[in-house]
Parts: sequence; C-alpha cells; structure tokens
Amino acid sequence: MINSPKLFTQGIALTLMGAVACTAPQVGQTSLVSQSDAETAQTGSACTLVDDGFGPQGTVQVRVEEVVTGLEVPWGIAFLPKDEMLVTERPGRIRLVQKGQLRPQPIATVNVSDRGEGGLLGIATHPDFAQNRFFYIYFTASAEAGSVNRVERWRLSEDGVQATRDRIIVDNIPVARFHNGGRIRFGPDGMLYIGTGDARDPDLSQDVNSLAGKILRVTPEGQIPADNPFSNNPVYISGIRNTQGFDWMNPSTLWVSDHGPSGELGRSGHDEVSIAQAGDNLGWPTVYRCDAKLGLVPPTLTWRQALPPGGAAVYTGQAIPEWKGSFMVAALGAKQLQRIVIDPQSGQLQQHEIYLQGQQGRLREAVMGPDGDLYVTTSNCDGRGWCPAERDKILRITR
Repeated sequence: MINSPKLFTQGIALTLMGAVACTAPQVGQTSLVSQSDAETAQTGSACTLVDDGFGPQGTVQVRVEEVVTGLEVPWGIAFLPKDEMLVTERPGRIRLVQKGQLRPQPIATVNVSDRGEGGLLGIATHPDFAQNRFFYIYFTASAEAGSVNRVERWRLSEDGVQATRDRIIVDNIPVARFHNGGRIRFGPDGMLYIGTGDARDPDLSQDVNSLAGKILRVTPEGQIPADNPFSNNPVYISGIRNTQGFDWMNPSTLWVSDHGPSGELGRSGHDEVSIAQAGDNLGWPTVYRCDAKLGLVPPTLTWRQALPPGGAAVYTGQAIPEWKGSFMVAALGAKQLQRIVIDPQSGQLQQHEIYLQGQQGRLREAVMGPDGDLYVTTSNCDGRGWCPAERDKILRITR
C-alpha cells in the first residue's frame, strides 16, 4: 500500500574509534596493527580494518522519507522518465512506481527460482531508454528453465503497463543457493556491467574462463567489447565472492563492495570495499582481511564483523553536500547505511561513518535518483529479518 511520506532524522558526533589502519609501518614508526593482524600488513597495502563494530555514527543531519511500501524484497530500482521507476521483487515480479504510487499489478512476472539468495535481482535501463524502451534484468532461472543466472533484455510498453522479453544478453552464469551476485549497472562508457557471485565454488572466482565471481562487461547487445582486458572474454574484474554493489569513482575506476567469507574456508566476517580497474583481481579466495599478495588488489576497507553489503552508489546529489563523492553502501545484517570517503589519488580511507542504524532494518539497494537524492530499499521480508505489516519499502534519503 502507499503511505504518505514519513520523516526520520539522524545526526550525531563522529569519532574514528575502531578503525585500524592495516598499513606496514615505516622505520621508526609504531605499527597501528594488532599483533594478531600483523601478518596482514607486511605488503604495505593501504587497507583499513574496522575492528570494533561497524564504524562511527554519522554527523550529518539527514531526513528519510518513505516513498513506497507494500513490496516484497525489492532488490533493484531503475529510474524512468516522468518521475517513474521500475522495481524488481525477488520472487519474480517487476513493479512500476508512478509519481510515488505503486501500481497494484506487476507489469511482468519472471519465472525464477527464489530459493536462498536467488530470484529476480538487478535491473538497469538502456542509456537510450527514451528511444528504445529497453531495460535489463538479472535473475535466477527456475529449474524448468535450466537453473542458471541470466541477464535478459526486456521492452516496456509505451503506456508503461506491461513489458515483454526481447532477448538473452548473458546466459549460463553459475548458480547456487547462495552467492549469486546480481547487481547490473550501465557504466559511463555505455557498456553493461554485471556483478556475479562465486556460486559457492570459490575457485571459480580465480578462473578467468568462468563467469562466476566476477564483474562482467558487455555491450547493450550482449557482445564482448574489443577493449575488454581479456581477449574475447566478458570478464572485466575477477576475484570476487559475491558483489551486490559497485559504482564509478571515475570513468575507468570502480568502487566495489563484496561479501566476506562468513565461515567459509575457516574464515568469517571481513566484508570489504575495494578500488578496481579493468583486469584487476580482488583476491578471493586467495586472500582476505587486509591481506595483500603480488598481483592481487587488497581492499581499501574491511570489517571484522559481517556487514554484509548490499547495493552501493557514489553520492552525486546536491541535497546533502557533505556526502558529495562518498561511496554509500547499504548494509543487510548490520541494518545501516555506510558512508565511505576514499582519496581518489592515494586510494586510502579518509572518512567513514554510518547512518540509519537499526531504524529501517535490513537495507538492500542503494542508488542515486535523477532528482539527486539517494534511494534505498529495505529487505526485511527476505526470510532473514522481521517482515512488518507494511512489508518492504523504498526510502528517499535527503536533507
């Protein structure tokens, strides 16, 4: 159901308690790393370990508006002209929001397997949507359809009340009950970027011939760009466990959030944010924490406790000028919004704080809207949270 906007505010003092810089000390300099983590700092990577909690509370006063309620695990948002948005619900429904009103019936349903973390996941509109009406979805196909993760292109009708399947863009992405990735975004270069999970087979992340545990890059038609880092290969970045969020620092550089091992391989926690470019290997499962190894890109920020990160976006709006250029990461288990500021030159963490702690429950998507505000979705009805009577929501974060 649709509710009138409800408003919430937050803004408290910032401290930097709990952040441990995992950087090798220079001669005559005292190490900031605990003895148990000293071995992770030997390569001198500019990595910060959040050792106590999830980070300091935010200082900027913000307002949270409920835009839409009555959704079931809204996984992705794609904005359309005329103050409209498409929203994916993980059980397989594509919903349309028009001027703050959720249409009562889906514009399309997709036959998905929503067991575990699978289902209807990411969504993105074609850069020329106004002309061709194309949008793209990432989903876990049902067993009858072959049990794979797949990216398809669909076309929205002119009146916006229905959508039809156009073609498969990328097929046969490895699938599992967990670690299916699912975030898709068009980059500044007009190419489609696809975040995949390791499908519970960590070695696939290091296999350049596997689509699992990667960020893929293809043309809007699903072809492999000639300037991809590996010849005739859609792989753009490798060594990923299960990314659900990434965005661009600049046209050639991505910020990538990724899930840590969560008990796998005898490890736990240590979700991370990394800076990556074409051809980079983020190290899973070879390294984790602030580890670094020749040829592998260490994280810029990692948390000892499991966050884990959902969607993520670089804040480009004007409503909250203090956030300009920050990497905003939705957190699921931690039930908060992370603000991360990284120096674009050195790659080192400059500032880190959290918002909405415990206020809205599990947060899944984070994406900038055409109005310059940040939009996030809740994921309280995904089986891992408390599902309220009003179901899941789309929230607008503004001043």
